[in-house]
Amino acid sequence: MDELNGRAAIITGASRGIGAATARELAGRGVAVVLFARNRDAIEALADGIRRDGGRADAVAGDVANWSDVEKAARRCREFADGRIDILVNNAGLIDPVARIAESSPDAWSHVVDVNLKGVYHGLRAVLPTMVEQGSGVIVNISSGAATGALEGWSHYCATKAAVLSLTRCVHKEYAEHGIRCAGLSPGTVATDMQVAIRDSGVNPVSELDWDAHIPAEWPARAIAWLCTSDADDIAGEDFSIKTPEGRARVGLTAP
Repeated sequence: MDELNGRAAIITGASRGIGAATARELAGRGVAVVLFARNRDAIEALADGIRRDGGRADAVAGDVANWSDVEKAARRCREFADGRIDILVNNAGLIDPVARIAESSPDAWSHVVDVNLKGVYHGLRAVLPTMVEQGSGVIVNISSGAATGALEGWSHYCATKAAVLSLTRCVHKEYAEHGIRCAGLSPGTVATDMQVAIRDSGVNPVSELDWDAHIPAEWPARAIAWLCTSDADDIAGEDFSIKTPEGRARVGLTAP
């Protein structure tokens, strides 16, 4: 029996891409999943599909940039799972619009900060008191190579992912002693709608990659599930990458 069986998770940005694939992966391992995203129809349809397959799922519509919405999702998870929150996957994120700094929209740039950075903080703030009380928990923040490397046109994305890496380190420093493990996942380029926006921008080398260079969303989903197990206990306070053969081997993924 999978060691994740019977646990409860919140997944942000669960309506599509990595979030939806992670919801299906965790539910298939016996995790009760609370799906959180702005698109109510999409997450309700996904939750229905998981339930038809014998899993446990609930959907909460909201915006990670809104604290009260994220607090509502945490409250629903506790109601759904006998007071527990065992896993948080901070997945929701934006990259559009891609633009050089002097050509960027201040409002759009700030909105990416609200989602990519404040949204992660809101998730952490919502689940940590429960995890501290129960003495355990795993948090996976979706990271990127952009956290440590600058890319043209991606100032908003690079800055927010660097900040999320710092949050991952802060959670580890403050809460590891409470039995809480926080790690980032740097998946590389993934075949999702985000890559469509990147390709359409025509800015920096990532936009020039062929579609078959991107990995399927199911790969990071498997990596996230693995990061939630005891096999990944040594990965805490830093990012873990599946861009390397060594990283993929640990997860059990086959190189493309």
